[in-house]
Amino acid sequence: MEQRKYGERRELRQWVSLFALLLWWSGASAQIRYSISEELKEGTVVGNVAKDLGLDLSTLKQRGFRIVSSLPNPLFEVNQNDGILHVKQKIDREQVCKHSSVCLINLKTVLENPLEIHYVAVEMLDVNDHSPLFPDKEKRLEVSESALPGVRFQLQPALDPDGGVYSVQQYKLSHNEHFRLEVKDRGTDGKIPILNLQRPLDREVKSSHRLLLTAIDGGKPPKSGTVEIVVEVLDVNDNMPVFTKESYSVTLNENSPIGTAVIQVNATDLDEGSNGQVIYSFGNVNSQIHTLFHIENNTGQITVIGLIDFEVKDFYEIDIQASDKGSAPLTADKSITVNIVDLNDNAPEIEVTSFSKAIPEDSRPGTTVALISVNDLDSGLNGKVIGSISEDVPFTLTPSLQDNMYSVVTKSPLDREKQSQYDVTIVAKDAGQPALSSVKTISVTVSDVNDNSPEFSLSPYYFYITENNEPGARLFSVSASDRDKNENAIISYQVMREGGEEYKLASFLNINSEKGDVLALKSFDFETLKTFQFQVVATDSGTPALSSNVTVNVFILDQNDNTPVILYPVSTNGSAEGVEEIPRNVNAGHLVTKVRAYDADIGYNGWLLFSLQEVSDHSLFSLDRYTGQIRTLRSFTETDEAKHKLVILVKDNGNVSLSATATVIINAVEPKEAFAASDVKSSVKEEDENNVTFYLIITLGSVSTLFLVSIIVLVVMQCSKTPDYSPKYLQDTNYDGTLCHSIQYRPGDKRYMLVGPRMSIGSTIVPGSNGNTLVVPDHRRRASGEVS
Repeated sequence: MEQRKYGERRELRQWVSLFALLLWWSGASAQIRYSISEELKEGTVVGNVAKDLGLDLSTLKQRGFRIVSSLPNPLFEVNQNDGILHVKQKIDREQVCKHSSVCLINLKTVLENPLEIHYVAVEMLDVNDHSPLFPDKEKRLEVSESALPGVRFQLQPALDPDGGVYSVQQYKLSHNEHFRLEVKDRGTDGKIPILNLQRPLDREVKSSHRLLLTAIDGGKPPKSGTVEIVVEVLDVNDNMPVFTKESYSVTLNENSPIGTAVIQVNATDLDEGSNGQVIYSFGNVNSQIHTLFHIENNTGQITVIGLIDFEVKDFYEIDIQASDKGSAPLTADKSITVNIVDLNDNAPEIEVTSFSKAIPEDSRPGTTVALISVNDLDSGLNGKVIGSISEDVPFTLTPSLQDNMYSVVTKSPLDREKQSQYDVTIVAKDAGQPALSSVKTISVTVSDVNDNSPEFSLSPYYFYITENNEPGARLFSVSASDRDKNENAIISYQVMREGGEEYKLASFLNINSEKGDVLALKSFDFETLKTFQFQVVATDSGTPALSSNVTVNVFILDQNDNTPVILYPVSTNGSAEGVEEIPRNVNAGHLVTKVRAYDADIGYNGWLLFSLQEVSDHSLFSLDRYTGQIRTLRSFTETDEAKHKLVILVKDNGNVSLSATATVIINAVEPKEAFAASDVKSSVKEEDENNVTFYLIITLGSVSTLFLVSIIVLVVMQCSKTPDYSPKYLQDTNYDGTLCHSIQYRPGDKRYMLVGPRMSIGSTIVPGSNGNTLVVPDHRRRASGEVS
């Protein structure tokens, strides 16, 4: 841009000169102006002066056409023959016009005869024949490293003898990170270079900077000149001491003697002079350090001055401070770790870092139970610890990737139902001589999973209930247990409703789902139903739930709920009354008649007793308490009544006895009348007895059938087990009745025992039979006895 402005000014001056020439030409005196470049060779034509002035060429020589100059060595000369002006010697514009921007050489030409004076102006045009030149080859600057960015340093400009566009037009500074160049334009005085600090200096990084400043003129091609600028960076105390090591660590045996060298630290300072001299001291340490250690100020040597005891402290952190000697000292801190070497006088320490107190019993082998950290305050072999488990438990100790870390893991499957808790003893032993060890016990609880089905206390169940139970009342209870715990052991019960014909009675049963109490929705009758079975399902509350079932066998026990029925005499209109005629001449012991009766109940409830409730003559007749036979006690006399009434009471042997009565009228007649009456009576009695015989046949047939079935079952049982019968008879002098058997249940043997005054207690009723089936291994009956 400077060159362009200069060119515009030059062009303006040329037009001004041309305009002045025209004005002069139009006046009285004429003037010619030529422009030539400097440094032209000798003889170079400037212009034809004679022709330009309009002179006659033929008269030039005669009139002595010449140039008048005061210089001893004229720069131009004119040819008298042709009037051409040429250069006589090489012209240096910078010598001719040192301080002029426009260089004009005025020539005066003279003609004689007549005398004419003409002025010729020759403008010497500049050419770029000089390079810019700095006053010095090297420029030295001193800059403090504390100088702030923005500080300016003015430099001497370069000089160029050329003028105008060929003078210095720009400056360039070599590339660097700290300085940049500014140029100030002072017009005619040229351009001034200024050095500007752009980034702070650091003597410790670079103590001097060499820059190359270049001045460039406007020639084409341009010419340049350079000067080397050396910037010396002056030191300030801006660097603190730096320790030669990043960290210091040293081991020291306990009980080391006083004066033992511990370590020597070293720090350097990049500054110069006193700014770089370093002294050492303890930093911010407690009083204990001062009693145990000493540091030399100039050397940094640390020595022992007190008793070192590992059991008091196993390491020390000593803060060291390094400081320079600057007017404002700078310091640096460093921590030294002094590890105390111990003897093997510490047992290993076991620490449980993570512990699962409960572990599921279905955990796979290898499941982590606890993380154990084993630590020994000793070092080396004295601190090398090996861990192990002492007992025979389903756990093992495995080392971790990290030193002194162990994992307690399962090595075999667990079963909470076999063992729910383990005490695991961990032993840690070091490798010192002699070795020291320690133990730690952890308790591991095995938590439950639902892996056990409920188990009933009995399988199958046998329950015995009394008939005529109250509907809705509790009959009995089943119970199941689950070896699991908590929710997995909470059991609910239900009756299995589906099944075969043998489970059809389950619809009349209900069960308490929580307690297992079984309720009947109907009343049972022993005479109709003697046994049945059903199944109960027990389900736990685990996820998924597990269940089991059990068969329940129910036997119904008889109650004394049936009144004895009189078979003879035959009942008429609700009363049993019969008439018997006997000869008066019968002897004592004569069988008059027999009262027959039966009871639908069994056992004691079915034992019948006969007794005389009313009798007209106690000395004449007797009644057998067991058979119901009426016999004469003595012979009739003439004073005895002919008609006798006997009211006979028949009662069973239940806890609350039920009874019935029968009336027998005995007529004593003469023997002839007795025979005749007996014929008539036999025909009548035969018809009555036919009905009685019919009922007896049915009863005896049923009993016989049941008896045979019982015999068969007994034979089968005897084949599998040798019975041990000890015939023992009940001797009860107060006992009376017609049915000489008592059914008793023995829970220990799970069977009925048939007991009577004339029967072995080894006789049994087989459970599960459909009737009152008697199995009598020792069949003994009285000759006069009879079973109803």
